[in-house]
Amino acid sequence: MRTSVLAVGALATLALGLVGCSAGTPGDAPAEESSAWPESITLSLVPSVEGEDLAEALDPLTTYLSEQLGIEVEGVVANDYAATVEALGADQAQVIISDAGSLYQAMEQYDAELVLRDVRFGATSYAAVGYTNNPDKYCADTPVMAKYAASDIELSYCNGTEQAGVDASGAGPAGLESLKKIDAGTKVALQAATSPAGYQYPIVAMRDARINTDTGITQVPVEGNNNAVLAVANGDAEVSFGYWDARTTVTAEAPDIAEKVVAFAYTEMIPNGGVAVAPTLPADLVAELTELMAGYADSSEEAKTVMFDLVGLSGWTDKTASEEIARYGEILSEFAK
Repeated sequence: MRTSVLAVGALATLALGLVGCSAGTPGDAPAEESSAWPESITLSLVPSVEGEDLAEALDPLTTYLSEQLGIEVEGVVANDYAATVEALGADQAQVIISDAGSLYQAMEQYDAELVLRDVRFGATSYAAVGYTNNPDKYCADTPVMAKYAASDIELSYCNGTEQAGVDASGAGPAGLESLKKIDAGTKVALQAATSPAGYQYPIVAMRDARINTDTGITQVPVEGNNNAVLAVANGDAEVSFGYWDARTTVTAEAPDIAEKVVAFAYTEMIPNGGVAVAPTLPADLVAELTELMAGYADSSEEAKTVMFDLVGLSGWTDKTASEEIARYGEILSEFAK
């Protein structure tokens, strides 16, 4: 098996037993195009699967890359996204699959190269959604029903966020003027401060609407996008925020969620994560690796399943839109002061 499944936490853990880059030349690598290829590279990621399924989930991807590249590709499981960045910085991993914030940090701190962006249901970015149980207050128009095609569910939207009778697009920004209707003391359910859709982008949007998010609202802490939606559905908060469209995660326990919770605003778009590589990798290896990973999901039915099960994606694209990652860096800086 080509996959080394290791739990990666702190940098000290990363130093134990991981494969570094040693010099070597693959049979078909044109020497004039780049320096010699390493005999092996290590890929670090945070998978969606857990426990005993890790080896089984990782092996098809690393085996595919190993066979196509002609060098060994090792797979290393990280405990969190920050660990992927530390792995790259310590040269314990040369390829990372990570979230947007970690990609930004890898690019800024270690001169990593962004080569691919995650694709989920055809999109490389998504909006944070403002949800409410009080459409009379926050909606300037009558809520309409539009289909969330990924789950084939109709949900309610207002303020021009979506159009009636067509598939919802989830494209922001939209309806942000309505945030000004959040008045003093309003209960707003917010997720952890590390959540882009549940905290960071909504906080920036509310501040842009001249709302004092420290003293001008009553923050209701929740864990997870599903609980952000349920907080509004159950009346524990008047407004909440989550990814588009988190209401689909609670339809089993709240089948009337479309009536109880209306989407009234979209923030600017939040970038999906992607793939970054260390600056030490030869350029021709990076080019071939990028092409292989971009085409992996279409290489077989197994690959499509692996992509979804492993990292919850439908594919990767080499259209990196790095400016979206840079903008995310600006958002992150708001919370580093």
